[in-house]
Amino acid sequence: MTTFAAMNLLSVNNISKAYGAKVLFNKISFGINYGEKVALVAKNGSGKTTLFKILKGIEIADEGEVVFRKDISIGFLEQNFAFDEKLTIQQLIDTADNKFVACIRNYDAIIKLSETDSSDQTADKLEMALNEMNLIEAWDYEKNIHEILSKLEIRDTSRVISTLSGGQKKRVALALTLINKPNLIIMDEPTNHLDIEMIEWLENYLQDASISILLVTHDRYFLDEVCDKIIEIDNHELYEYKGNFDYYLEKKAEREQITDAEIDKARNLYRKEVVWVRKMPKARGTKSKSRVDAFYEIEKKAKQKRVEKKIELTVKMERMGSKIVELHNIAKNYPNKVILSEPFSYTFIPGEKIGVVGKNGVGKTTLLNIIQGKEEVDKGKVQLGDTIVFGYYSQGGMIINVDKRIIEIIQDIAEHIPLANGASLSASQLLTRFNFPPNVQYSYAHTLSGGEKRRLFLLTVLMKNPNFLILDEPTNDLDIVTLQTLEDFLEEFKGCVLIVSHDRYFIDRLVDHTFVLEGNGTIKDYPGNYTEYRNWISEQKEKEKEQLKINAAKQNEAPVKVEVIQEVKTAPAKKLSYKTQRELEELELEIPQLEEKKLDLETQLAAGISDYNEIQKLTEEIKVVADSLESKSMRWLEIQEELL
Repeated sequence: MTTFAAMNLLSVNNISKAYGAKVLFNKISFGINYGEKVALVAKNGSGKTTLFKILKGIEIADEGEVVFRKDISIGFLEQNFAFDEKLTIQQLIDTADNKFVACIRNYDAIIKLSETDSSDQTADKLEMALNEMNLIEAWDYEKNIHEILSKLEIRDTSRVISTLSGGQKKRVALALTLINKPNLIIMDEPTNHLDIEMIEWLENYLQDASISILLVTHDRYFLDEVCDKIIEIDNHELYEYKGNFDYYLEKKAEREQITDAEIDKARNLYRKEVVWVRKMPKARGTKSKSRVDAFYEIEKKAKQKRVEKKIELTVKMERMGSKIVELHNIAKNYPNKVILSEPFSYTFIPGEKIGVVGKNGVGKTTLLNIIQGKEEVDKGKVQLGDTIVFGYYSQGGMIINVDKRIIEIIQDIAEHIPLANGASLSASQLLTRFNFPPNVQYSYAHTLSGGEKRRLFLLTVLMKNPNFLILDEPTNDLDIVTLQTLEDFLEEFKGCVLIVSHDRYFIDRLVDHTFVLEGNGTIKDYPGNYTEYRNWISEQKEKEKEQLKINAAKQNEAPVKVEVIQEVKTAPAKKLSYKTQRELEELELEIPQLEEKKLDLETQLAAGISDYNEIQKLTEEIKVVADSLESKSMRWLEIQEELL
């Protein structure tokens, strides 16, 4: 196995890219070493996706070069990915072409050969194949596949790709990238379409020291947990920061202050020098020529743009009456899906900000539609106040006519937009505040990047002067600058805000309390943000464990410690196939788990439960666990006999 420690995996040298007059980046350079985890940040439209396409070879830089180390494998997770829509998920996994698959096939072929050929040459081949399996840890390949699929909630691998939603396809693409275990992973927004639990698992997975990463993400918690270096494309140039997100913000602010001071100094000097240049005689000596050359450098610096100030969102809000939205004992279910089985009631009050969290598919979007009156409930009643104006920003329902010019999209809503302070802005002025400068406002919307389209859609939502904002995954595809501006606006917003988001930083900063959709038809209203809720859950689990120990002690039944002799991955007397070897290892993990579960259930049963239905349920569960334990123990013995 090749060792890459302290080695450079990727070098980007002086690359530039422009589309006509629009320059994305100019002579930027950076590198990624083994084990480095690098985040790329930039405003939408600055060329992040284009850079990834250049790295993959889909596009060609105008100048410069991209050099990957020759003996490495590279995995790309793109925003837009293509699968053979006729294949199943399992077929995609089975056709993976990586070092693990090749090693396992070689090992199984030699095992089969050894059954009929006991020569020394075959024995040597078998030893070499076994050493290679141990070296790259190929024994764990299928175990890793199962873990990755399970954590990303890809349960039915027989499903055809064409039947999957966009979010499901994104999770399959992520799973395939991780399964192949490339030496360098290049990822574009890996957390999109993942719920918070998936993101937390992915953070832990990517923290492995052997994984090298270049990623684009707007998720600041994810960035902090995973990455140790940030590179930024700003004003066509690249800047590097070795540290976390807070360090990046601090150093970026310092750099911008220095840049502004240098521009001010250059402009003052330019005003003096331009007078001299105009009066300067035609005959130029050496000193005059040197001063002229210096003048042009000063001119270039003086004409640079100052650092752009943050967007200020001050759009007027419609007056809100005393009655907002009232939910009275509502319930909602579909024939094959439980959304709200237990009646839920809530009365919204002015100015509150509520987070909505839960796994994918538990009904978060359905709840948002019920609150807006877009979807009927099975039971109960939803009452809306007469003055309520919803502003709905939905991830899946972005409404922008991409065949129109940007300014026309805004003018279709209003020529002039009232602000909270009583003033008004023209459509062009408002677009400028939203970082759509005049020179791009007459471009067609289809020329915008995905993030720029999201920003424009957000503007169209806010222009309708809502007093109840409902934001369904608002952070996807928005750059960090826009996110910070949106956060500032929402903090000052006097109306109600309901936020569905997997961005923990965003939701932690804004919400007063959290609706937790637990997936069993219930909603828990937790009085705190997401991180506080997760901490509370952890505390509850610890308390439950302690209670189980106390109950076991009361019954004078100390837990039986099950010792399993782990098989050392060296050549046994007789060799097992890869499949059988993996089965043995899984049995040696599952058997003690089943024994512990059986003991736990028996302890609960002995605790003196009075509910007959609960007693019957526990008794049946003990029987199922005991049968499984018996079956797996017998299979373990059968495999042991094969080794004798």
